[in-house]
Amino acid sequence: MFGKKNKHLDYTSGPRDLIVAKEPKSPISEQYRTIRTNITYSSVDTPIKSVLFTSSLPSAGKSTTAANVAIAYAQAGKKTLLLDADLRRPTTHYTFEMNNQKGLSTAIVNEMPLENVIKETEIENLDIVTSGPVPPNPSELIASNKMEHFFKTVTMQYDMVIVDSPPILAVTDGQLLSKLVDGTILVTNVESNNKDSLTHAKDLLHKADSNLIGVVLNNKKQKSSKDSYYYYYGNEK
Repeated sequence: MFGKKNKHLDYTSGPRDLIVAKEPKSPISEQYRTIRTNITYSSVDTPIKSVLFTSSLPSAGKSTTAANVAIAYAQAGKKTLLLDADLRRPTTHYTFEMNNQKGLSTAIVNEMPLENVIKETEIENLDIVTSGPVPPNPSELIASNKMEHFFKTVTMQYDMVIVDSPPILAVTDGQLLSKLVDGTILVTNVESNNKDSLTHAKDLLHKADSNLIGVVLNNKKQKSSKDSYYYYYGNEK
């Protein structure tokens, strides 16, 4: 048990970004569960216990995707951690309406015990580590031995760790984080999808020896519905 739950929060009627919690039977929620299933079957020999969600460019919906997939894992009975490793423009604390005075950055800099930065949610099986205060040297923190040790600690304590990272083409953080996880997923928005930027991002991930397991095309509209949802998930090995 890590800390106290935020008893005043109700994610079934809370932030609309958390649709898997708010509307679990919706077509959009089903697409997030499909992503969860595809992650599970993306590796036959080695179970995937940690996944990085990133994008080539900003505003692709990677953070929303990461949060909802984390909820989908938690709903499936997996002890899940959502880790906000975007130390430049973090959003997870806004999405879940949490305090961000302590988080990943303080855990690394001050070598805080994991239990001091874990935040429980009202969603059963889902814990969160927010980014913490934005540091002056995000890349150096992510590349540090302390970060590697922290990540090994959380992967030992959780069935699944979902990591939100900055866009690949903006900074090096995503490449560095991709070396820590079992698999990486690129998220792109259909309205601003750019083949060249995706190809460049894919090349950078391959140069970092990351395991790119899929691409999510966000905001593709289904002809028979007004809802936008996650349309494509493909193996990119």
